Amino acid sequence: MDYSKILLKPVVSEKANDIKEQANHVSFYVHCDANKIEVKKAVEAAFDVKVESVNIVKRKPLARKRFGRTTGGRISGYKKAYVKLAAGDKIEFFEGV
Repeated sequence: MDYSKILLKPVVSEKANDIKEQANHVSFYVHCDANKIEVKKAVEAAFDVKVESVNIVKRKPLARKRFGRTTGGRISGYKKAYVKLAAGDKIEFFEGV
């Protein structure tokens, strides 16, 4: 699979920004069929950095609820990867914004 299909988009949140600054981890939403090895190769190819480790978190889809009842529709699930970069490597997304 091509790396542009594996890495969907970066995670933009306060938690993702904190771990980026403190622990040199970068977060991405990834394709639901991607594994750790594919994510590592995709990040290294896309951003020309060295990856030390990859942790993956999955959230399953949920039924949409309102007042205890199930209504029509679903909340989509996702797969998120936390990528630890080697010392000295950086990925700059939104610098100067």
